Amino acid sequence: MKRSILLKLLMSATLLFTTLFALPISNARFDQSVSVSAEGAVVMERSTGTVLYGKNAHEQLPMASTTKIMTALVALERCELDEKVTVSHEAVGAEGSSMYLMPQEVLLMSDLLYGLMLASGNDAAIAIAMHVAGTTEAFVELMNQKALELGLLNTHFVTPNGLHDDDHYTTAYDLCVIACAAMENETFRQIVGTTYYTTQSGNTIRYFKNKNKLLWEFEGATGLKTGYTSVAGKCLAFSAERNDMEIVGVVLKSGDIFGESASLLNYAFNNYHMVSLISRDEPVSFVKLEKCDKKLLALGVLTDIMVPVEVSEEAHIKTRVLAPRVIGQTVNKGDPIGTLELYDGSRLIYSVPLVAMNDARMLTFWDYLSFVVKGIS
Repeated sequence: MKRSILLKLLMSATLLFTTLFALPISNARFDQSVSVSAEGAVVMERSTGTVLYGKNAHEQLPMASTTKIMTALVALERCELDEKVTVSHEAVGAEGSSMYLMPQEVLLMSDLLYGLMLASGNDAAIAIAMHVAGTTEAFVELMNQKALELGLLNTHFVTPNGLHDDDHYTTAYDLCVIACAAMENETFRQIVGTTYYTTQSGNTIRYFKNKNKLLWEFEGATGLKTGYTSVAGKCLAFSAERNDMEIVGVVLKSGDIFGESASLLNYAFNNYHMVSLISRDEPVSFVKLEKCDKKLLALGVLTDIMVPVEVSEEAHIKTRVLAPRVIGQTVNKGDPIGTLELYDGSRLIYSVPLVAMNDARMLTFWDYLSFVVKGIS
């Protein structure tokens, strides 16, 4: 019988003040009973970046057309969907999978993105790159810059479409982080979760069917992207959502991308569930105020904090508050004051900013004068 989940929140305070960001977790304990043929594989819980399974997670490998996840993400961050794109001659007749663009054809950026992600159009990738950055080389620099922004040091792009180059590589872990970041974009989610799409450019009508079979075959599937070259083999970035938990994963050079991805998703859903730790409506800690109109300032989080926990194990979650003990200045509701860290044993699993839950105003000369007058009267 499965043991009930026991959550122990142990609070501690310190004078240390730090600025913090969401931290992808890369040192989770992997279940070696799960077996896949893929040369590299990773499964993450999307919202926290917690790794639930890994195999050769940090081995540099080619990733074929799963590259286009980053291509789409960069384009969505820099373009509007209704922008008109004129197809350059460089994009026409691109090697490999194609949406068969014609010279000087004008399409909406949205149509190119669907052709990129559903039909895996290599020509669409080049057309998008040329429109966004002027050259494919300049666009690739944007892709590599985005990878660095995500903290990824084992990824390097050479093309926007994933055609093989020895210097074009990633890891299962890095690609999964990219996929998680992309799935935070609602437009990207809509595109990769679409099964069929139709575009029209002049008299040309194109019909796309998503190559990701999981959208039909796996309950709760939400995306993502297939890939194949003779060197990279078959690759898949995949995602699914059940019971308020979204799982994102990657298999690189797999003998059965859809079967192995489904097995990894089932493993994650069967062995983990989301546990609510802290509500955004409840104070996490308090800071003493000096020379202000209040004596204490409540600190809280901006969103409810939930983390994935193994269903068969107890969770002993310790929280650490990094914030000043005393504040002597005006504070507005929502101002960042410190950081909340959550630990499973000695392992950091999540960290978020702590913010002021109410206003506090520093007292003025007139406030003090008012106190004196009231005391006399």
